[in-house]
Amino acid sequence: MASPINRDEETPLVAADESPLPQPKTHTRDVHILSLAFLLIFLAYGAAQNLQSTLNTEDDLGTTSLGILYLSFMVFSVVASLVVRVLGSKKALLIGTTGYVLYVAANLKPNWYTLVPASLYLGFCASIIWVGQGTYLTSAARSHATDNNLHEGAVIGDFNGEFWAVYAFHQFIGNLITFTLLSDDKEGSTKGTTLLFVVFLVVMAFGTTLMCFLHKRSVNIKGQNELSGADAGACSSIKSLSRSLASALSDVKMLLVIPLIAYSGLQQAFVWAEFTKYVVTPVIGVSGVGSSMAAYGAFDGICSLLAGRLTSGLTSITSIVSVGVFAQAVVYVLLLLDFSISSGWLGTLYILFLAALLGIGDGVLMTQLNALIGMLFKHDTEGAFAQLKIWQSATIAVVFFLAPHITFKAVVVITLVSLFASFCSFLWLALKVEKAPSPSTS
Repeated sequence: MASPINRDEETPLVAADESPLPQPKTHTRDVHILSLAFLLIFLAYGAAQNLQSTLNTEDDLGTTSLGILYLSFMVFSVVASLVVRVLGSKKALLIGTTGYVLYVAANLKPNWYTLVPASLYLGFCASIIWVGQGTYLTSAARSHATDNNLHEGAVIGDFNGEFWAVYAFHQFIGNLITFTLLSDDKEGSTKGTTLLFVVFLVVMAFGTTLMCFLHKRSVNIKGQNELSGADAGACSSIKSLSRSLASALSDVKMLLVIPLIAYSGLQQAFVWAEFTKYVVTPVIGVSGVGSSMAAYGAFDGICSLLAGRLTSGLTSITSIVSVGVFAQAVVYVLLLLDFSISSGWLGTLYILFLAALLGIGDGVLMTQLNALIGMLFKHDTEGAFAQLKIWQSATIAVVFFLAPHITFKAVVVITLVSLFASFCSFLWLALKVEKAPSPSTS
């Protein structure tokens, strides 16, 4: 007979807690801890990622390693929900952090024998940490709404708003640290970058430690009885995985939201690789990557928080996404028109302005996509979050592999066209759900 102690690690994730936590406040406590832990871990990884296309340029090592990373991320995302079910969400989050630590450590001596293996392993870790994060946060939101008799959509929006706002500030803090430590670094010197990555490793250790203080969550798929026994849990997980992947791709709602998911990955890769290399560096140098991405992160965080607070349902999500789409479209049009200011402080402010607009768009998209998935796919939330990461990582990998072989303007055109197509698909989804006589969100 299976021990009841391991029930959390063996049951499927997602849906409300069968046995609510003693005090409703513990749900918000877990959100605070999760948000802060991700901030500490990703302020290091995000800054390291932003520097790949400018520091590791020999044979395109930086961009190629990132392409491998996100290709690995995409492949492992297919089975991430099964892995998270077997491990349990808390263990998945903890194991997931090890990949980020290893990748940052590999940057202390970057070459094909350190960065590539670290990238492959990080792809696996990223898949389980993000599926674990999405299902854990959604479960906490649903439990909080149930325990306090609150509107579920509003709580999901609030929790996602807080998480993505705190998370988005990793770009601001991490890149501010980068700017500070690299601003006086001489050309060709590795002293500053070595110190930078050592500092990042220390910060990540604190983030990993915080993860240990999360409560475990015993959750199951809505409408299904909780399984008993390890064998039953594993068998159900395998069957559920195949069903969820098949059903997700046959669900019209998922098919309509996939283009926006793919674009969200595309625009992130554009910022990390193309924008920093071809827009920021030529005007304000490598150290300017830190300051511009700090501006990007600051506006990303502020807009994530505001967007989360304003989210109450599909109508509000549609309006908020429209604002983010417009902000990023302005940037792409300006870049295509070759509009630039090359003189002194005005040139720097212009770059920061573009970074801020891109940050606004990313903050809106990440908050609203996660809230949208939490609202529309209640019966298989973890499968839906796996789809989110599969398509995001696929487009990010394509950008990192393809970008070195095409012109910067071609990348901008592709990104702008993708933005328009994905937004049209999203509007179609919004109209379809609003007209449905029995909404799926109920």
